[in-house]
Amino acid sequence: MSRKKSLPYSPEQLQNLKLSSPKTIAAGAEALKSAIKHAVREMGWVATLPTLSKANQKGGFDCPGCAWPDPDDKRSSLGEYCENGVKAIAEEATRKRVGPSFFATYSVEELSRKDDLWIGKSGRITHPMVLRKGATHYEPIEWEEAFSLVADTLNALPNPNQATFYTSGRTSNEAAFLYQLFVRMYGTNNLPDCSNMCHESSGVALAETVGIGKGSVKLEDFEKAEVICISGQNPGTNHPRMLSALKKAKKNGAKIIAINPLKEAGLLNFRDPQNPADLLGKTTQLADLYLQVQINQDVALAKALLILLKQAEEEYGGVFDQEFINQQTEGYEALMAHMEEQSLDSLIESTKIPKEAIQEFAQLLASSKRIIWCWAMGLTQHKNAVDNIREVVNILLLKGSIGKPGAGTCPVRGHSNVQGDRTMGISHKPSAAFLQKLTTNFSFDPPKGTGLDVVESIEAMHKGKVRVFFAMGGNFLSASPDTEFTAEALQNCKLTVHVSTKLNRSHLIHGEEALILPCISRTEKDLQASGKQFVSIENSMGVVHMSEGRKFPASSELRSEPAIIADLAIACLGETKGFSWKQAKDNYDYIREAIAQTIPGCENYNNRVRVPGGFYLPNCAREKSFHTASQKAQLTINQVAFNALEEGEYLMMTIRSHDQFNTTLYGMDDRYRGVENERRVIFMNREDINRAGLKSLQIVHLSSEYDGKKRWARTFQVIPYDIPSTCVATYFPEANPLVPIHITADRSNTPASKSIRIRIHPI
Repeated sequence: MSRKKSLPYSPEQLQNLKLSSPKTIAAGAEALKSAIKHAVREMGWVATLPTLSKANQKGGFDCPGCAWPDPDDKRSSLGEYCENGVKAIAEEATRKRVGPSFFATYSVEELSRKDDLWIGKSGRITHPMVLRKGATHYEPIEWEEAFSLVADTLNALPNPNQATFYTSGRTSNEAAFLYQLFVRMYGTNNLPDCSNMCHESSGVALAETVGIGKGSVKLEDFEKAEVICISGQNPGTNHPRMLSALKKAKKNGAKIIAINPLKEAGLLNFRDPQNPADLLGKTTQLADLYLQVQINQDVALAKALLILLKQAEEEYGGVFDQEFINQQTEGYEALMAHMEEQSLDSLIESTKIPKEAIQEFAQLLASSKRIIWCWAMGLTQHKNAVDNIREVVNILLLKGSIGKPGAGTCPVRGHSNVQGDRTMGISHKPSAAFLQKLTTNFSFDPPKGTGLDVVESIEAMHKGKVRVFFAMGGNFLSASPDTEFTAEALQNCKLTVHVSTKLNRSHLIHGEEALILPCISRTEKDLQASGKQFVSIENSMGVVHMSEGRKFPASSELRSEPAIIADLAIACLGETKGFSWKQAKDNYDYIREAIAQTIPGCENYNNRVRVPGGFYLPNCAREKSFHTASQKAQLTINQVAFNALEEGEYLMMTIRSHDQFNTTLYGMDDRYRGVENERRVIFMNREDINRAGLKSLQIVHLSSEYDGKKRWARTFQVIPYDIPSTCVATYFPEANPLVPIHITADRSNTPASKSIRIRIHPI
């Protein structure tokens, strides 16, 4: 592509699409076969088994994929990983290399015309690279010169707030803590991170209602639950190891409720690839009830359930946990009065779910005391996302299903340390208490007030108010909404810097100058002046544990993320009074001592993290102690979303394929949905296709229009699918150009990528 336009796709490029019937069973022998194929293709036979044997094991390395927790006790000797975890590991442990000769061969313009799969599969970056002003090719640069370039550019800015520092969820606790410390010593709170684009809504909603922006359950709670609700989440693709926990829950008698517009194999049935009986055909049915809710009508569904539960409480009693409500919550009377004003029939009509199914769901909730509610971006990426989650919390609070075994909130995080980044201080909204800790412990005056989040950073770059963009991991352009707008914003910068393991699209849409600083991966040894180092990670359920790579780095030129940050701080800040950046680089125990002094719950960090399996951080909601202003959990009143569609409009949600993790593509297939060799597709209700005069595999353009501006995503193929009428689904990042930068969730400012009004234009 040119640096300002989308990749030009022609209908001829979409001739390889093959369709088959969607799967109804997840994992099994096919998952095992796929995992082996990817591992061997990238790592080779010799390296595959030794590498995978250390994944997610005590004393091994943490998978760079999702944040699903590992068992506290015994772990599988066959392997604590899943199909997509193997793909993530193989991507980092690949034998392919992207070195100076690669960049000499391909100009930035030529690379820009390659597709994302080709770019990502090129291999590991081996040397620091620079794109000089006006140059056509990246060229090698010495590390010291690279640090000087960044430092000189940062220090020449009239105001530190003219720089923004992004963080992906792959970054370790040690790197995250160093990063935020450097950024605040530099003088800004502009610390956007990937949470801003996914679970920020969860953090806001949970902090408002139960006083902590994290989930309250442990992995062991799944074996004790009576009902497990899974909303807006596709665990078969995005968190496959969760299926094993669901299987154990089913064995113990739990009922599973799936709430998702699309029928997903990973919510229907499961074959454990580590179980010989399952490989021979034994299947565990997962969902006892599958509710295909209309996109963004989750509040309507929850309110309908609340009405039915309220009716049962008034008729029979014992449905609500009145002792818990009276002692631990506020807002009960107001919520009950609000429910009196609601129309059950109207709410059910909004969901497009049969009334009988909702009644069955309500009966299961009414007769159960131990309820876990899981969710992911299907709830968090809407304008009313915070309300979606607060309404879920209402149900759990009324049932007394928070702060007891087998019950609680479970936001299922994406990247493996996205939760740890926030714990370590990666936040554009630092608390006064945290800033005071920094002042006391490190002898400097940190900046006060709120910095920029992801959307605000993009807007500020677009206006020329931010001139330096620094990314600690991630593929910012492809992850962000409004692709053309984001590209223009990055191109307005004086300098863009990416700390990366592999090449990605963001390296090709750059400022006047650009740097790629290559780092070691989770699988690789980290050798510093004091010897071999390890890092630590926090999983979705608040367990902090160590991760130690075993492979030799892909290149002797690679540096660790903590070392890169420390050297940058030395170049930019010089000597600092309250912290030694050299000691931090030489021995990560020094960083962990600083963490222990600063982060609540991390006391004695160095010793506790060395215990096999790690340690749990404090969780007030888990302990039935709610850190709100009143010290009580808050029942809240939330509004039903009003998604008014005009004639010919559809409500679009963006989703991942099975050959994908966030913006990383492993292949062009979506095995569970029956799609092979193509990603530019739109899943549509069969009756909608007929009414629109379309047909299966027809090529169409997509558009969205907000505030008088029309956005386009061109050349997609129509696929008939089991999805509610007027709802459609597309893959990201291909459909991200349709997501306006300013359509975001109230209070969390998360892009509303799951509910965008679009039109479909036949070619």
